[in-house]
Amino acid sequence: MSARFSFARVRAVLAKELIQIRRDRTTLGMIIGIPVMQLLLFGYAINLNPKHLPTAVSISDPGTFSDSIVAALENSSYFDVVKATNSPEVARGLLAQGEVSFVVEIPANFSRDLVRGAVPSLLVESDATDPASGSQATAALNQLFSDALRDDLKGPLAARALATPAFNVILHPLYNPEVITQYNIVPGLLAVILTMTMVLLTCMALTRERERGTYENLLAMPVRPFELMLGKITPNVLIGAVQSTLVLLVAKFLFHVPMIGSLGLLSLGLLLFITANLAVGYTFSTIAQNQLQAMQMTVFFLLPSILLSGFAFPFRGMPVWAQWIGEILPATHFLRVVRGILLKGNGAGEIWPDVWPLILFLFVAGSIALLRFRRTLD
Repeated sequence: MSARFSFARVRAVLAKELIQIRRDRTTLGMIIGIPVMQLLLFGYAINLNPKHLPTAVSISDPGTFSDSIVAALENSSYFDVVKATNSPEVARGLLAQGEVSFVVEIPANFSRDLVRGAVPSLLVESDATDPASGSQATAALNQLFSDALRDDLKGPLAARALATPAFNVILHPLYNPEVITQYNIVPGLLAVILTMTMVLLTCMALTRERERGTYENLLAMPVRPFELMLGKITPNVLIGAVQSTLVLLVAKFLFHVPMIGSLGLLSLGLLLFITANLAVGYTFSTIAQNQLQAMQMTVFFLLPSILLSGFAFPFRGMPVWAQWIGEILPATHFLRVVRGILLKGNGAGEIWPDVWPLILFLFVAGSIALLRFRRTLD
């Protein structure tokens, strides 16, 4: 071989590398797909100023003034009135279930006190389990309500229109009154950590066998695909339980996150969430040919789980199409479950709307994994 530098040899190596990249379609797809996903998600789906937040109104004093207040909310870009009731308990129940972000309570004798020259109070309760989602809307409330009755306070009531304020707005952030960020972030980290580790660990299950040359021995074992999958993922369930315990202990004793609800109920939710992610990882392991591809697939799944689940950015600030994608991801539903149990004290009835999607996801992901494995046996 000549000692002189040769462009021909460089071209030969370059051609070889390009052919290898072209043949490795899974890696090539990840190289292109992950940056494209990041651009689309950050460009279109992320919104730090959520609008059209679902709002319930509890009206104990119906009349012209209450109608004007409701109209002002509906005309605002920040609020969508989805429920009007005369029961504060019903409205607050919607807030506990996560169906609304705000509850506006118009108390009894509101109109009478306003006409008599008193300064009545209007109570606004917000779901502060995610403080960032309603911060801009909360800041707009005072100006919104100050203009709401401008057209009603005329004639003998004109002096009331000049009063500052005509009524008080009492803001009450529920479930996190001090708006402590750690109460929101630390429980959410439980979902992110489990998603990352459970998918990655199980994704390596079959790819490691292929790289070590023991895959043929695995196929020769007298076990059915479901039995093999169960044996592969069960040890990782125990690892997920240890991780969950560690995160919850740190959350309790280091960050002082309140744990109001049932830890037993949370354990059931954790078991379901861990198993769902393990099913995803096992599905990936039937597709990936090596551990590098397995890691790339994990990133491909983890990225939307962080960005579209409501962990890093307000869920209701995303466009509808992004919310639909987020509703498919198990992390979205588990975030609501863990925050609801720890911060709100939700019971089985309140978390069920987010539990059944986890069960459905587990069934679908597990079925796909078994079908993919049977194809591999052929």
